[in-house]
Amino acid sequence: MAHEISLSNSLDVTNFVVHEGNGVKGLAEMNIKTLPDQYIQPLQERTVSMKTNSVVADEDESIPVIDMADWDRNPKVAESICDAAEKWGFFQIVNHSVPVQVLEDVKGATHRFFALEAKEKRQYSKKVSPTNNVWYGTSFNPQAEKVLEWKDYLSLFYVSDDEATAYWPSVCKDQALEFMKKSEFVVKRLLEALMKRLNVKNMDETKELLLMGSKRINLNYYPICPNPELAIGVGRHSDMSTLTVLLQDDTGGLYVRKMADDSWIHVPPVAGSLVINIGDALQIMSNGRYKSIEHRVTANGSKNRVSIPIFVNPRPSEVIGPLPEVIERGEKPAYRQVLYSDYVKHFFKKAHDGKD
Repeated sequence: MAHEISLSNSLDVTNFVVHEGNGVKGLAEMNIKTLPDQYIQPLQERTVSMKTNSVVADEDESIPVIDMADWDRNPKVAESICDAAEKWGFFQIVNHSVPVQVLEDVKGATHRFFALEAKEKRQYSKKVSPTNNVWYGTSFNPQAEKVLEWKDYLSLFYVSDDEATAYWPSVCKDQALEFMKKSEFVVKRLLEALMKRLNVKNMDETKELLLMGSKRINLNYYPICPNPELAIGVGRHSDMSTLTVLLQDDTGGLYVRKMADDSWIHVPPVAGSLVINIGDALQIMSNGRYKSIEHRVTANGSKNRVSIPIFVNPRPSEVIGPLPEVIERGEKPAYRQVLYSDYVKHFFKKAHDGKD
């Protein structure tokens, strides 16, 4: 690479990675041997050296894997989904009806987008993107973070097919849209099952808009890291969504906090599966029955990793709080009503530093 930067000069690194749009992928491609200082996590946030670190990971346990093939004939499928949402906040689903080809295509499209030259990706960065609904960036919030995450991303907020066709990058828009469309049926079924347990008898249009009125899809890229034991791909956080549908590749690296004892559990990639997790919005609406759980992603020293989450959210204009059907049963509301767009603004202002 022609571009010379001083790795010991943090302004130089930030300029190269953030402002010039090279991302951490650009750093990784320089074959650097040591991690720049602003990527070195404090000891308590590192997750790889599991044996020597205070962050304990339980390698023998994992989140439930639920087979949806028999959904129509077997009431236990819906039960397992609700149980997992209460006890784990996370589960994987297989035989979910989203074609494997759609999953492979969107992973391929993610690699294609991140293989573009920096100047092509940079035209989607927040300052210059032709729309607020498309932005390319790195880490989570470089302005708020003391230490940066080893990750680049493209974030696509869905407004309409026409808007996506006009503004989403051409190398990945068809595949991203297809993954979003094909997973909608699964999302609806999952929410119907989860709502039943909350005493919500039918999912009418108002409920549907409240629960899944807006969607965002992210294409995440985690390049090979020179010192993975010192860095983090994504810091610990919970999602602000109703539900998140995550497609991960076969690299692994997603860890979930276990409710019972605060240890971290690896979510091993299962071929053809989707990882589902409860977001803050659904925890609030279920009055705390369904749990939105902290998770994080480790950095990897030998493989580039991609993951594609779809965040299914209330519309920004919705006021969310415990559902009336839940309160009707005599539960005391554990959360106050909040305008969802205010919640979102608060979420994006801070760093990924856990669930407050």
